[in-house]
Amino acid sequence: MRQSRGPLAGPATSAPEGRGGSAGAGTPPRRLAWALTGSGHFFTECLAFMRRLERFDLFVSRAAAEVIRMYKSGTGALPKDVKVYKDTTASAAPVGLFYEGVYHTLVLAPATSNTIAKCVYGISDTLATNVFAQAGKCRIPSIVFACDTAPELLTMAPGGMVKVFPRRIDLENVERLKSFEDVAVVASMAELEEAVLKRLQCLAALPS
Repeated sequence: MRQSRGPLAGPATSAPEGRGGSAGAGTPPRRLAWALTGSGHFFTECLAFMRRLERFDLFVSRAAAEVIRMYKSGTGALPKDVKVYKDTTASAAPVGLFYEGVYHTLVLAPATSNTIAKCVYGISDTLATNVFAQAGKCRIPSIVFACDTAPELLTMAPGGMVKVFPRRIDLENVERLKSFEDVAVVASMAELEEAVLKRLQCLAALPS
């Protein structure tokens, strides 16, 4: 896993009090925030991984909602305590939860080249890019599973596996994102699972 400025799996000591670190006495445990974009790249695998997790909420962009329908991958089988926020407001109202100390980590997976470009250049016009921006402003670490990480890739389309050839600008934007503070960019499903589980294990080891 490629990271910037220190191991993301470590304690969120850079986060302000009540935001990225462990919960204080009498407050609910902080949760993981997971944002879905409109990529079919390991989309169903990401949903399958989510079903193994606890205490997280799901942020679904409009494009991701379309992909869920195309791949016939519903969110109904997720743990019962998962709250699903959809991209239905112009101001992306659910992002306010990041300021309230609800989340300790953001996972943006899978992330399209469009989403990566917007994250790199500070454009926040979807629910996914808004939560990424707000996580950064609240010093909440992010784990990003970028789709376009090699000059040639096999990816799943609704009709089956297809070969794609990411453009130079797509690959360059992934490299730029790796330089962001408190952002870890992963390039495979195995790296994503490793990064998320390490982060959760480290947080669980923090004193309550």
